[in-house]
Amino acid sequence: MDLTTYSALFLVSGLVAGLIAGFLLRKKIAENQFQNLQTQGKQIIENAIVEAEQRKKEALLQSKEEAYKLKQSVEKELKADRAELKDEKRLLNKKRELLKAEWDSFDKKREEQDIFDKQLKIRETDISNCLKEAEQLVGKRRYELSRIAGISQEDAKKMLMESLESEARLAAGKQLAQIENKMKMEADRKGKNILALAISRYAGDYVADKTVSMVPLPNDEMKGRIIGREGRNIRAIEAATGIDIIIDDTPEAVILSGFNPVRREVARLALLQLISDGRIHPGRIEEVVEKVTKELEITMREAGEQATFDVGAHGVHVDLINILGRLKYRTSYGQNVLQHSLEVAFLCGIMAAELGIDVKIAKRAGLLHDIGKAVDHEVEGSHAIIGRDLARKYGEVNEVVYAIGAHHEDIPPQSVLDVLVQSADALSGARPGARKEMLQSYVKRLEDLEAIANSCNGVEKSYAIQAGRELRIIVDSNKIKDSDATLLGQDIARKIEEQLTYPGQIRVTVIRETRAVEYAK
Repeated sequence: MDLTTYSALFLVSGLVAGLIAGFLLRKKIAENQFQNLQTQGKQIIENAIVEAEQRKKEALLQSKEEAYKLKQSVEKELKADRAELKDEKRLLNKKRELLKAEWDSFDKKREEQDIFDKQLKIRETDISNCLKEAEQLVGKRRYELSRIAGISQEDAKKMLMESLESEARLAAGKQLAQIENKMKMEADRKGKNILALAISRYAGDYVADKTVSMVPLPNDEMKGRIIGREGRNIRAIEAATGIDIIIDDTPEAVILSGFNPVRREVARLALLQLISDGRIHPGRIEEVVEKVTKELEITMREAGEQATFDVGAHGVHVDLINILGRLKYRTSYGQNVLQHSLEVAFLCGIMAAELGIDVKIAKRAGLLHDIGKAVDHEVEGSHAIIGRDLARKYGEVNEVVYAIGAHHEDIPPQSVLDVLVQSADALSGARPGARKEMLQSYVKRLEDLEAIANSCNGVEKSYAIQAGRELRIIVDSNKIKDSDATLLGQDIARKIEEQLTYPGQIRVTVIRETRAVEYAK
């Protein structure tokens, strides 16, 4: 073989040897990698086993802790329940002992009552026997008297009864007059001192604000703009405010009609603002009404806050303050109710200080006594009961709540505070200039007063004077005696209370005089 052949064989053998060496090397590397993978796999498995054991221990420990906490909680609740049961058992034992004592006392009282009943029956028997004997003696005496006097028993009985009745009426009238004069002098002295002091110390205005129901216009052309095309403006105002707008022949004015004083005030303010602005259309109307409503709510809240601040009533519920502020636009007989409430509060405080009761509670009750008038057009019932329910709802104390409900005797007064609020309310409403009264009802009340007096036997003339605060009665001295004058005055006063409704009180004065007239010739 030549050199080329040898070279070729050498290259082929080298190539084969290289392939074998590469194969062996790759095999070695693969075996090493396989061993490494086996080692890593074992390590991962061992780590997973360790981690699982660790988590198992942690879960077991956590479950033990939760079980321990639950056990402690249950034991604590059981302990509290046991303590509560022990307290209830102790109370039940105490009540059982009290009931036993009361039952023993009841048995003892029943035995005493039985003994008393037996003694009472014995005494009734004795009294019955005595009455029978007395009747027999009286019958004998009557027979003897009728035989001696020559008159029948019935005539004698009638004469005796008339004599006894006359003497009893005379004695009763004198005694009653003495007692009444003494009590009136004492009550008048104390009452006048307290009322005079209260009136002199209270510096309230006599002229009260009044909610206006008429809106002035700059000219009559403005009525057409308020009505709008086909009445759309006036319908929009009425829909937004809930108030009827009456446009009639009244020059340069429109009338607002509605039972809700707050809505009426909203309508008045909104209409004034629309008139001054000049832009009157449905969109603008709704915008102005909404704005005025918010402003009025703020005004009412500020009025309520100012009233509580002036009186010194702290801690009044905010909703009750808002309701109190609505009284600024509420009137009663022409008297502003918020001003009237403030006046009653001040009068209550002054009189409470003189009587030695809690001044703050008295002023608080006086301020809130008419709170029901703010919503009496929305809720059925008298304003006193409505106000009582509102005060109870918003957390007022029981004394104030009851005084509000009793200030018009819808419920009977039970304390000095209840009577105090009644007196301050009557004083504020009955003073001169406080309230307005229709002329017809005023004249009718005076006529009714005189008619009640004239209907009584023995009355010659009667006069209602001092604006109906006093009824002066002149009686026939031949028919009415001095002792009968007091009884007549009481009868007329009772009839007035039963038949008439009036503010304040009415004084009944009975005048009896004897005139001797002679002529010198």
